[in-house]
Amino acid sequence: MEEKSFKPFISADRVLPEITPVSIGLGIMLAVLFGAANAYLGLRVGMTVSASIPAAVLSMGIIRIILKRDSILENNLVQTIGSAGESLAAGAIFTLPALFMWANESDVVSKPSFWVIAIISLCAALLGLIFMVPLRSALIVEEHGVLPFPEGTACAEVLLAGEEGGEKSKTVFSGLGIAAIYKFIADGLCLFPSEIDWSIKKLGTGFGADVLPALASVGYICGKKISSYMFAGGVIGWFVVIPLISFFGSSSLFPPAKAPVSELGAWGIWSTYIRYVGAGAVATGGIISLIKSFPTIIRTFKKAMSGFGHKIESEERTNRDLPMKGLLILALAIIAVIWLFPAIPVGLLGAVIIVIFGFFFATVSSRMVGLVGSSNNPVSGMGIATLLIATALLKSTGHTGVAGMTSAICVGTIICIIASMAGDMSQDLKTGYILGATPRNQQIGELIGCVVSALAIGGIMYLLDAAWGFGSKELPAPQATLMKLVVEGVMGGNLPWVLVLVGVGIAVAIEIIGIPVLPVAIGVYLPIHLSTPIFIGGLLRAFFGNRKDEKGKEVTEKGILYGSGLIAGEGLIGILLAVFAIIPLSNGKSLLQTINLGGLLGNVGGVIFFVLLLASIVFFTRSKKKAK
Repeated sequence: MEEKSFKPFISADRVLPEITPVSIGLGIMLAVLFGAANAYLGLRVGMTVSASIPAAVLSMGIIRIILKRDSILENNLVQTIGSAGESLAAGAIFTLPALFMWANESDVVSKPSFWVIAIISLCAALLGLIFMVPLRSALIVEEHGVLPFPEGTACAEVLLAGEEGGEKSKTVFSGLGIAAIYKFIADGLCLFPSEIDWSIKKLGTGFGADVLPALASVGYICGKKISSYMFAGGVIGWFVVIPLISFFGSSSLFPPAKAPVSELGAWGIWSTYIRYVGAGAVATGGIISLIKSFPTIIRTFKKAMSGFGHKIESEERTNRDLPMKGLLILALAIIAVIWLFPAIPVGLLGAVIIVIFGFFFATVSSRMVGLVGSSNNPVSGMGIATLLIATALLKSTGHTGVAGMTSAICVGTIICIIASMAGDMSQDLKTGYILGATPRNQQIGELIGCVVSALAIGGIMYLLDAAWGFGSKELPAPQATLMKLVVEGVMGGNLPWVLVLVGVGIAVAIEIIGIPVLPVAIGVYLPIHLSTPIFIGGLLRAFFGNRKDEKGKEVTEKGILYGSGLIAGEGLIGILLAVFAIIPLSNGKSLLQTINLGGLLGNVGGVIFFVLLLASIVFFTRSKKKAK
């Protein structure tokens, strides 16, 4: 579709409320809400989900039903601000927990302060915003009808459907409430274990599932293909590699383990050996994704560069961006902060390299989400590629040891957040383009979301680390652990490269077959207990939403909305339980320890409650609207 023939829902000559106290206040609340929920989800399973659609639905429910206001552009600005929290959290949790893990492992290293996290996150988020402004014309306007931007288009459809009423918001709120109750019973009261586990002694391995709402929801949202790829990776790790190590290793002791294989058990073998195999597979998958998209990267990069020197003046409201002169001044100020900020000792050259890499990967991210959606955005691959180069450069210039590794992680954090923010913002701008929003107002909304989310993420991370600790069973922080291993390996040369290269071989074999590498690689890297409920959620969607007609589309849409609510509900209670875990009582125990029932119902109780949860997904996706 040509740009000239496209007409937005709200024409350029109409002016509706966009930036209002209501949209700003509600957007800020949702930015913190979804930032916290996605931080918890990403640290638990290594995946995050787009917050644009659930934020839009919640906004419609509050603005239309409760406040009785009627402006689709005001709703759009709420989801624009709200989704910024999710995207910033997604970039931050891929890398920053590595600094906490180093601090927990050594008394010499200190944790990054709240303000260090806030400044790094804010600088990165603002750079992502700055880089996306010249990309808007090239990707959103000129290629309308060419790049589908799945989430952005879907979010616009949800908001347009909201013109008929706020029925969809009830589905999201229902999921949020049910997940909140379920999570509190499972991980608060501990009536049943949220992780059910069985040992398979003959194979020297085990099997189980984390019976939690967010995981089944991730599977439903991702669909059968992606979830089955993840589960296949789990099968490779837990039913191929672990049994082989257990069989051939027996009583032998192989580094990096400090005990014989026979004493490790399935979980010990996974944490000592399989994680390195998975790290090699994930790193290779990320690099393959970048190589395959390289021609697209170059084309988009050229267009974006021409955008910096060419600005089309337009009186049309729907084509007004923030002024590039002001953004360039802001970019120079950010470079100065990165250059002079002691927590990122990379010098002026390093700051310039960060900006160049950041803009380069912002073009990658924006283009990729335009083609395949935010769920397939290779942010981790970009982060790994950046860390490999940054760590090698820092090491060659004398920045070694903990200081050099800290600098590398900070550089990787900035790149990850830039890529994540650029991808999210491109989806939001696509939604706005379809609806007829003012780009400048959306960009201001993103700016507000950046500031709020940057201030919130530090507190969220400190809270979660205090409650459970990054790298623990409750919060494995898979992506950050992988980044940590990459930096340590390049800087110290102490990685078990044989295991890493085995992962590389697995990834190459998967690519040769023609299957997407990253989902399988993440399945290898994560415990099978996480990929099992994700796979079940994917099967649920395939079984109930496989019809290609309007009925099938309606069922899928309801399931995604309900699943988004489940994710938000579990994430919120996860944060609440983290607060309970650090509140001391007079008996010396925390509040969470005091209410703990010790898994009274056992594995059977976990299975029963999980089946009931799955039944709720079926009920809410199949339920019919009441006749008016």
